[in-house]
Amino acid sequence: MGFLRYYGKSDFRSRTGFGSPVVDAMTDDTTTSSLAAKYRHRPLVRWTLVTAGTVLVGIGILGIFLPLLPTTVFFLMAAWCYAHSSPALYDWLHHNRYFGKYIKDYREGRGITVRSKVSSIIVLWAGILYSAWSVEGLVLRLVLAAVAVGVTVHLVVIPTSRSSQ
Repeated sequence: MGFLRYYGKSDFRSRTGFGSPVVDAMTDDTTTSSLAAKYRHRPLVRWTLVTAGTVLVGIGILGIFLPLLPTTVFFLMAAWCYAHSSPALYDWLHHNRYFGKYIKDYREGRGITVRSKVSSIIVLWAGILYSAWSVEGLVLRLVLAAVAVGVTVHLVVIPTSRSSQ
């Protein structure tokens, strides 16, 4: 409640897209606006979706640094939550300078760049080898190797984008 008291209800609504007609002008995706409009009169559902989307973005960001945690899957689930609750957050997610391009390219089937594939595989194998070196037990090491092989195959199979931007 302190957040609403600090910013005021009208400023909060314009910043987050909750109940604001300004949101439609902020995004060119009319489908997202119509999806969010479905929950306009159900604030509990909207807040739940926004909270879930924000948690999923956080887990996706952790996945950038932790080799066994997927990244894109969490960003795609967050995009779904934001599409159904807040067009402003959906727009922010897709136009984010760090991961917006990757989400858009993945969803449109353009794939990922060779540089991203190579760096992902190097970081993956470095993390797996360090983990395998630091744990005891053959079964655990075999599971780590299987995960590394599976993720490597997945990365190789994903279409390769020709753009290097």
